[in-house]
Amino acid sequence: MSSNGGLSLHRRLLLGALVVAVLFLGLTGAALDQAFRSSLAQAERERLQNHVYTLLAAARVEDGALRIPGDLPDGRFAQAGGGLYGRISDADGDVTWRSGSLSGLQWPRAETAGPGDLRFGRLELNQEQARSLGYGVRWSDPDAGTREYTVEVAESRLDSREELSAYRRTLWGWLIAAGVGLLLSQALLQHWGLRPLRRLVRELRDVRQGRKAQLDAAAPPELVPLADGVNRLLRAERERRRQYQTSLADLAHSLKTPLAVLRGTLETGATHGASREGLEQVERIDGSVRYHLSRAGRSRERLGEHTPLRPVAERLLRALSGQRTPVPDMELDCGDDVVFPGPEDELMELLGNVLDNAVRHCRHRVRVAATVAGGSELEILVEDDGPGIPAHARERVTRRGERADTRHPGEGIGLAVVADLVAAYSGTLELDTSPLGGARISLRVPLLR
Repeated sequence: MSSNGGLSLHRRLLLGALVVAVLFLGLTGAALDQAFRSSLAQAERERLQNHVYTLLAAARVEDGALRIPGDLPDGRFAQAGGGLYGRISDADGDVTWRSGSLSGLQWPRAETAGPGDLRFGRLELNQEQARSLGYGVRWSDPDAGTREYTVEVAESRLDSREELSAYRRTLWGWLIAAGVGLLLSQALLQHWGLRPLRRLVRELRDVRQGRKAQLDAAAPPELVPLADGVNRLLRAERERRRQYQTSLADLAHSLKTPLAVLRGTLETGATHGASREGLEQVERIDGSVRYHLSRAGRSRERLGEHTPLRPVAERLLRALSGQRTPVPDMELDCGDDVVFPGPEDELMELLGNVLDNAVRHCRHRVRVAATVAGGSELEILVEDDGPGIPAHARERVTRRGERADTRHPGEGIGLAVVADLVAAYSGTLELDTSPLGGARISLRVPLLR
């Protein structure tokens, strides 16, 4: 299964935690802000009532009207534009007293309030928003008799707004800090919580690359069934491979003796045309059997196996060098860390067929290079200075039984085996012309990551 570019588990969890934190802290901040504004409004109403009671305590009847002689305890009543305003009006709406803070200001005419009524409202004074309160009273005086008045006070909301702004800055600052802290804590917890999964991924990679035979048993309870299932799968794959190899070995042994007897019989009469033709057919049958046995015994991906390439290539070159006289110049360019993602026998078969082809057809020189391209693909290049493979024959020679050069003996299955083996590893085989003048065979095999 390949990645489709989706979010990782860690990022999914972090994104979910971010959404939850934003929603939770946002709703919490909104609720706290609303609660503070409600308490601030309640405090404003209570202050206005206290100011009304202060005015009533200082009020006196003078010249038949209710007034407030002298100074009031809160000096803002006397300071022009001080932010605290007051006035008293009679039942007809005529103002009997105005605080000094109203000097030069117009207070809209208000409806009179009945005795005991409290009327809260908002107005604009001195280009400032203010909250107001009107309170109706019935005042009795021995000289003036009983009359009804409305006592009004108003207070600028500037201080309240500044207090609200300061509260909001503090509130949201702490909430943002808390959110960042929560996300960092969540990231650390997730990093710690997902550690077993990361360890499991590393162990799987080690198994696929052959550094381990199976997954460790030490895992959290939630991952134990997964680890056990993978280990059972690995054991089953090895057992199936062993059974395949045993069955194929038995088949090869059962066919070997009859073919040898038949070949010997035909070789005895090889002077006759029919015998020669029969011998050729036996050789083709023998090659075909070996070819199909090789295909049947090959798995597409062998878990847990990899083979260093350089030692195998060196052994093959030494063995093949004895087939030619004089010995051709053989050049190998391969690092010690280059590995083939499969067992040694399959690497021997793949590389052996390609090198055998190059050594048999070269004039003086064979060059082999193996590198890891992009960290994810093994590339093997085998070049020679022989006659090469014509362009029209390159596709044909990778089919079983087809040969570009009929002058050399063989069943014509070498490159076909290579093509099948490379395809089994999801790789590619390319035939081209080498700068040396002969054939250039390029093998690309994905590495198991």
